[in-house]
Amino acid sequence: MATTFKTLTNNDVTSTRTLLHEAIPITGTIVSGTYSSDGNIKTYSHGMFESVYDYPYLSSSANHIFDITEGYSPQSALSASASIQNSKKINIYNQMAQVLAGYTSTGTIQEFDRDGDLTGGTKIQEALFINVARLLTKDEIKKGSFELKVLTGSTPAAPSDLLTIADHGASSAYKINSPAGEYGILYTSSAAPNSDSGVGLVYYQAGVVVLTGSIFDGEFGNNGATHDTSSYNIVATGSTITNAADGFRNRLQNIQFNNTTELNSTIYFCRANHNDFNYSSNPTYLSSSKIQVKNNSTDSPVAYITTVGLYSADNELLAVAKLSEPLKKTPETELTLRVRTDY
Repeated sequence: MATTFKTLTNNDVTSTRTLLHEAIPITGTIVSGTYSSDGNIKTYSHGMFESVYDYPYLSSSANHIFDITEGYSPQSALSASASIQNSKKINIYNQMAQVLAGYTSTGTIQEFDRDGDLTGGTKIQEALFINVARLLTKDEIKKGSFELKVLTGSTPAAPSDLLTIADHGASSAYKINSPAGEYGILYTSSAAPNSDSGVGLVYYQAGVVVLTGSIFDGEFGNNGATHDTSSYNIVATGSTITNAADGFRNRLQNIQFNNTTELNSTIYFCRANHNDFNYSSNPTYLSSSKIQVKNNSTDSPVAYITTVGLYSADNELLAVAKLSEPLKKTPETELTLRVRTDY
């Protein structure tokens, strides 16, 4: 325990913020469940979403990756149809919208907007949702790093059926008008992103992806027709949420992004001036009232610094930092030890 304390001033303390990124690839074999015969896909009796795991979900080593669900707005034409799970699909859309998009000035739930301009523009009234687990996104998805590849067409197989969706340009053009934080527009092309090529939204801190169901119009679940322009609507109204999620999941070929871990640090510069800490409080430092590390009485005192303790204002020990090797301290030397705490 220290017997001598030195007060740290504002000049001795500084704070830093570091963003660490990790590449996260999610391949289609994991998402479709083909490598484990669907053992990594978990469905629920409530039928409101399904979960994807990286291993069979009953395994102790399985990690939850994301959930998939669908829904549509009460203002959507689909909400008036004799739809399977109609109320659940409306509730899912409303729940997602009120958390991610918020409310209008009149108190109604805001609909998702394809260009992020909540005052107007084309709305996403029929949507597919991917809720990525915090295990993967960490603090947030890195802006400009999200990419999703999905197969389209009535019987998707050829490379021409592959649709690539990404948040092009989001690193400098993201939106901040969401109660859930920052989000970017998902585009089908990086050539000239605009409201017409915007097909979804990615909420970076929430880890939620919203895709308009219209990307599958005439191509997804066409119910036997050669080319039905309302094919997604047939699935959205005529299938359960689980079946629709299955259809979407089996068309996902790849999802990749970089996550972000925000590392906050406080750095303490512990300065030992020439007349500081030249004596040790270790009981073995003295023998018969004589300093053990001195050969002659005229020699300068010597101490070896091995530990730095950070104390509260009332001298309660809060943190301890150990040096890799002892540092010799004499009246002829001054030391500055840099101690960093991360949180």
